[in-house]
Amino acid sequence: MEECCSLCEKRAAILCDSDQAKLCWGCDARVHSANFLVAKHSRVLLCSLCNSLTPWNASGPKLTPTLSFCHSCSAHRRAARLRRDDDYVNNDDDDDREYSSHSHHDDDDDDGDDDGEESEEEEGGENQVVPMS
Repeated sequence: MEECCSLCEKRAAILCDSDQAKLCWGCDARVHSANFLVAKHSRVLLCSLCNSLTPWNASGPKLTPTLSFCHSCSAHRRAARLRRDDDYVNNDDDDDREYSSHSHHDDDDDDGDDDGEESEEEEGGENQVVPMS
């Protein structure tokens, strides 16, 4: 759904309602630096993902290129980041369980028994790690 600049074929980044045009950063700078009157035009930044209008607007002869996102894309990005963070936390917990179960086996013979039998503490499950389903 990418829209092109009204003056060239680059991707549009700004909507100037006064000029009724969607412009790329370069064309916006050329048009709105022509004189102080056109520099006052209020422009709305377009979403960097879907090209819809964002809540951000600006004016001036030359705007600094920036990324901007509409409410919908921001919500989707935030939800994706939360899912990614949640996956990281859950994977981190899995690594801890795996480490704990392996470290338990490393300590099997620390009870002083050389007969190879398991101690009551190991049978009782006090140090066992049970995977969550």
